[in-house]
Amino acid sequence: MSDTKVLIIDDDEELCELVSEYLSVEGFEVSAVHDGEAGLSKARTGNYDLAILDVMMPKLNGFDVLRNLRETSMLPVLMLTARGDDMERIVGLEIGADDYLPKPFNPRELVARIRAILRRANGEGTDTGLPEKLIVDDLEISASSRSVKLDGRDVVLTSLEFDLLAALARQAGNVVKKEDLSETVLERELSPYDRSLDMHISNLRKKLGLHEDGSERIKTVRSVGYIYTVK
Repeated sequence: MSDTKVLIIDDDEELCELVSEYLSVEGFEVSAVHDGEAGLSKARTGNYDLAILDVMMPKLNGFDVLRNLRETSMLPVLMLTARGDDMERIVGLEIGADDYLPKPFNPRELVARIRAILRRANGEGTDTGLPEKLIVDDLEISASSRSVKLDGRDVVLTSLEFDLLAALARQAGNVVKKEDLSETVLERELSPYDRSLDMHISNLRKKLGLHEDGSERIKTVRSVGYIYTVK
């Protein structure tokens, strides 16, 4: 990962310096900017592999940066949120963040999250057991191109959404436990207050829509997991 370029967008200059030093030691090439407008401009250049994005910033807050970025780019984004602020996490994931990390955080956890996101973005490390072509009703998933078609139409998914859908479609008609999805897709144990899976599933539902008969494609089995339904 020595060529991996990370952009930090955070107005806390001291934090940026500390994170930059730590990530540099871990082999990342790091740049930092301290306001939302500059961050959005740099993130749009296509010169970075991942952005670390704070929520509260001058000129443009993190949500607006992410909202604008997602109009043209699928650059992986890890959001930094206030500890205990569920709303920040939910909004960030709804807009299209790949993951979040509450402040203050352990630098080792930050590196672990970054590497997990990058593995997903590169199609590495997630063992979905997916054949080259998986067809479930009108859904077609291609493993090599990591692409999805629904009734012949392309569906644009984030790398994490693709891996989630692949894991569910592979077990279509059966319940997949949240714990298993968290470990195989997010690459971490499920914690009681982690809303990441719920929000990514919610985004996936919006993109896939309903079956022709109006039924849900992905159903929640309360306190257990999710099921990709078959007609």
